[in-house]
Amino acid sequence: MAAGSIARIMNFGDLAKCPKKLCKILALSPSLLKEVQKYKVDHPSATETVAANLPEVPQDILMEIFALLEIPDLVRAGSVCNSWRSAYNELRSLGIYKLSQTPCLLYTSESAGDSVVCLYSLAEKREYKITLPEPPMRSRFLIGSSLGWLVTVDDLSEMHLINPITGEQIALPSVVTIKHVNPIFNESGALHKYEYSWYSAWSVYHPKTSIFALGELRDYLHDKVFVFSDTSTGNYLVVLIHDPHGQLSFARVGDDKWTWLPPPHIHYADCIYKDGILYAVKKVGEIHAFDLSGPVVTMKTIIGMVPEYACEKMYIVQAPWGDLLQVWRSYEDIERDYEADLHSDPAISVESTGEIKIFKVDTMEKKRVEIKNLDGHVLFLGHNQSLCLSTEEYPHLKENYTYFTDDNGLSLFGCKNNRRDIGLFDLKHNSREELVSPQLWSNFPAPVWITPSFRKLNLT
Repeated sequence: MAAGSIARIMNFGDLAKCPKKLCKILALSPSLLKEVQKYKVDHPSATETVAANLPEVPQDILMEIFALLEIPDLVRAGSVCNSWRSAYNELRSLGIYKLSQTPCLLYTSESAGDSVVCLYSLAEKREYKITLPEPPMRSRFLIGSSLGWLVTVDDLSEMHLINPITGEQIALPSVVTIKHVNPIFNESGALHKYEYSWYSAWSVYHPKTSIFALGELRDYLHDKVFVFSDTSTGNYLVVLIHDPHGQLSFARVGDDKWTWLPPPHIHYADCIYKDGILYAVKKVGEIHAFDLSGPVVTMKTIIGMVPEYACEKMYIVQAPWGDLLQVWRSYEDIERDYEADLHSDPAISVESTGEIKIFKVDTMEKKRVEIKNLDGHVLFLGHNQSLCLSTEEYPHLKENYTYFTDDNGLSLFGCKNNRRDIGLFDLKHNSREELVSPQLWSNFPAPVWITPSFRKLNLT
């Protein structure tokens, strides 16, 4: 290891009295931690010597420092020596590390392997590869991302939560406990197929049914899933938007079945949850508030539908300053460079984000007020929980931009070989930019934004 690097590590002893200063050095100089790791790989016999020369910084000071790091730096710090690893493990077990992690883009790559996901760090502008538990990620549908957890659907059409940072995986209630699904067993008693009901407010009297193979149901049922922290119970709420016609079901982590919100509640596009209230926006812009805190679910309308067709995608977002935001996203067809998109299907058109509009929802006057500037904030849109973040808290992000990924049914569940709609949208100039060039390629499942986390979910 270069003398300068060792000197910098040794200086941590003097800096321990000023943890904020040390944190700044670590956060702004992740290369230092990389150097330590590289040196340990290249010179394994000298690892103990380097560790012995490290300053004896008290563990509580180390934990205070490490708690402010981005997770990639935190993981690197935990591999430096035994005392740092001990501080890292204690931090994880207590769950007191920095929670305001910069979002990453999560996607898969055929060359990386079927069980590997890639994380593109916006803070470091680099990619990490993580191997996940079975079944292979590239065999699953990816239908949500919240609180650092992914929601996937396997080839039996069953849903799982998985934390890509910790590798922890949790089964959600079986798909057969959803109102519209009944199991069909074969002669030996094994699950064989699913009976799927198309029941909705439009088919009350003569609901149609279909029979699907185990892996086929997910093509028709699952849409988008959210995981919310329920502070009133200390548990976590999982909300599923599913077909037919965008209906809602929910469960708490540890439940053995889904609870259905029956018609006329249909055509939902996005959800948020706050203080026991589930806010759900319909595809036509109408927002409903469901009170899930009592024995009986009640609903009231926050704002009515948009008078005329407004956009292809609707989102609902809780702003850090307290306002409820509604976001409209419109697409435009683009001409493709088929030489650049060698794997594209020429029969499928490519949609590109062409416009994003943001509205403050005035719940008292029941009206929408368009916002032209986010004033030091950014949006994250995609098939994940919609986010509005402060650039003061997340300095690696670009102010007044929307970071977006694919979020239409064709890209998510249908076409697996087309160019992805990933990038940044400049809200001030109404223009888009590439996230990285050349564009990150991911043919399936569709990429999502995720905020890395060591968070554990209660099973009670």
